Amino acid sequence: MRWYVVASVLTILTSSQGILTSLSQSNGGYKYDYATVPFLAEVFKLIVSSVLLWRECRRSPPPKMTTEWRSVRLYPIPSIIYLVHNNVQFATLTYVDTSTYQIMGNLKIVTTGLLFRLFLKRKLSNLQWMAIVLLAIGTTTSQVKGCGEASCESLFSAPIQGYMLGVLSACLSALAGVYTEFLMKKNNDSLYWQNIQLYTFGAIFNMAKLVLDDFRSGFEKGPWWQRLFDGYSITTWMVVLNLGSTGLLVSWLMKYADNIIKVYSTSMAMLLTMVLSVFLFSFKPTLQLFLGIFVCMMSLHMYFAPPSMLVDLPLTTKAAPDSLVEVSVDRKTSS
Repeated sequence: MRWYVVASVLTILTSSQGILTSLSQSNGGYKYDYATVPFLAEVFKLIVSSVLLWRECRRSPPPKMTTEWRSVRLYPIPSIIYLVHNNVQFATLTYVDTSTYQIMGNLKIVTTGLLFRLFLKRKLSNLQWMAIVLLAIGTTTSQVKGCGEASCESLFSAPIQGYMLGVLSACLSALAGVYTEFLMKKNNDSLYWQNIQLYTFGAIFNMAKLVLDDFRSGFEKGPWWQRLFDGYSITTWMVVLNLGSTGLLVSWLMKYADNIIKVYSTSMAMLLTMVLSVFLFSFKPTLQLFLGIFVCMMSLHMYFAPPSMLVDLPLTTKAAPDSLVEVSVDRKTSS
């Protein structure tokens, strides 16, 4: 399967996540426990990966599966990083408003490129670095509101702790992605076997969060497994399937493509969500949105287009046969 097909599907699914989540609300709130959605998504990914691995094992030769503890113990680390990242997100939002947080979140585009270079030793050309910076500028531009609005003033009025936590959140998000790519590519194990290890620990950590929430609330609503499907509708199940399918596509990109393609896919999904919101939620498009889309399209072209399409390369001319100079070499023989 071509990476651009997977990236395109990922863009569509990611852009519909926020829309489906909004549609799953009732009277401005959730009738279901939103913490159960990531847990069920991890279970869905685990089941799909197990079925695909079972089918793969029936073929000849069987897929490679490393079961040594030295390898397996590395797979809980992404879940731990995401767990810390989620807590940092909540801490950041106590110091800054949502608009400022979304704008600072675009730092993960640049931090992903930096960690991609430092830890994976992947070299990027100057044009590709410029494209990554342009992508961050484009997504930020699309999110900035009019300067006459109060949110524009709050962008630079937050405490220093908020900006520090925002930078930390961007670094943790990039680190989790780069480390996951390292795990997926460090050996030739089956993708589905690697997914099973990732999603098993992901399900365990999400279940631990549900248990912790029960203890914090004093089991006011009962244990989590009794209310697991309470309030679920068709739209809620679509959110679960969307989240699970997105995770499976991301793991494929990590195995056979790279983090930068995932960053482009999710960034384009954010812009597509804004455009769809114009028709679905009466969202008023702004000049900044159109400028941001234009800059992101330029970035996309700069990063993936061959250099010959972007710069004028000097023409290489072949010398004519008549212009070749023959050089005779005297060979001395020794007796």
